[in-house]
Amino acid sequence: MYIFLFLIFIVLLIFGTDHFIKSKRYHGPVSDHFDGSHFLNIKDSTHQERRGSVLRWMLSREKNVWETRSVQQTKPKTIVLDDELTATFINHATVLIQTEGVNIITDPIYSERASPFSFIGPKRYAEPGVAFDDLPKIDAVLISHNHYDHLDIPTLKRLVARDNPRIVVPLGNKDFLKTHGITNVVEIDWWESNTLSDATSLVSVPAQHFSARALSDRNGTLWSGYVIRTPHGNIYFAGDTGYGPFVDQIAERFPNGFRLGLLPIGAFKPESLMGEVHISPYEAFTMQERLDIADVLAIHFGTFKLADDKQDEPTSRVKELVTGLPETKRFLVLPNGDSMQVRP
Repeated sequence: MYIFLFLIFIVLLIFGTDHFIKSKRYHGPVSDHFDGSHFLNIKDSTHQERRGSVLRWMLSREKNVWETRSVQQTKPKTIVLDDELTATFINHATVLIQTEGVNIITDPIYSERASPFSFIGPKRYAEPGVAFDDLPKIDAVLISHNHYDHLDIPTLKRLVARDNPRIVVPLGNKDFLKTHGITNVVEIDWWESNTLSDATSLVSVPAQHFSARALSDRNGTLWSGYVIRTPHGNIYFAGDTGYGPFVDQIAERFPNGFRLGLLPIGAFKPESLMGEVHISPYEAFTMQERLDIADVLAIHFGTFKLADDKQDEPTSRVKELVTGLPETKRFLVLPNGDSMQVRP
């Protein structure tokens, strides 16, 4: 009897919590990636989904231990002008991009856990490489999707209170942020653009992923990558993505390639399950070649344990692959807080 009541309590707790943390589903016209209720990934006739059983994975996960790593925090420049381009890796998918007098930050997260709760969920194993108070004034925030490790409400609230930056989000996320008092938000669909400054603009581009804040809101809001257009070369932020037909679409729309690319390398194992939504280091190199990216900065590794990768496995794979790059290209893995000066 007591076990039965306990199970009922757990079910009620889960569904009650779901109601409070879920995001509202987007309502808008049907498109090639929205069926009126759910957003969809781009597929073609040759695309084979890599599906695995989540339950089977949870019951047979590879056991590997991560350790907390010390970080030497740094302080970025206040501003970077003209054709100079500086990218500072802060942590996870959080990068400070400085060029043309504009400071842009991607998927900022300073919370201790990527979770709706402070006491459970993926915890951080490395501190941000730039203290929050040492961030320069942020002009724009790019949010790729609504997962907790990419859309962190406490961090966004701190940025809004300090700088009130423009926050750019995929379809469906504006209403969710509004419920948290965040209103300086621009919501755009794939291939739509937005002006950031006199010298820079932004284009939302497809990614292959999914969205969810709870159990009942899966794919109710869109996910995306972004292209930042500047007079001195384009910048590509992939967000969180698997490898798919969208890569060719981006290559066709931006045939001159990219000066800088921010590409994820972690949370890729087991590939039978994760490969549909997270590229592997090998696929990141393939993406660099297909999109003709001169300089790549690796993201999405080393901060939160989200899959079965060993702590240093993504970076070790990159070290093996980078030896095959031509001299005209770079693929860098930086410690939290380090900056790269991107070549002209």
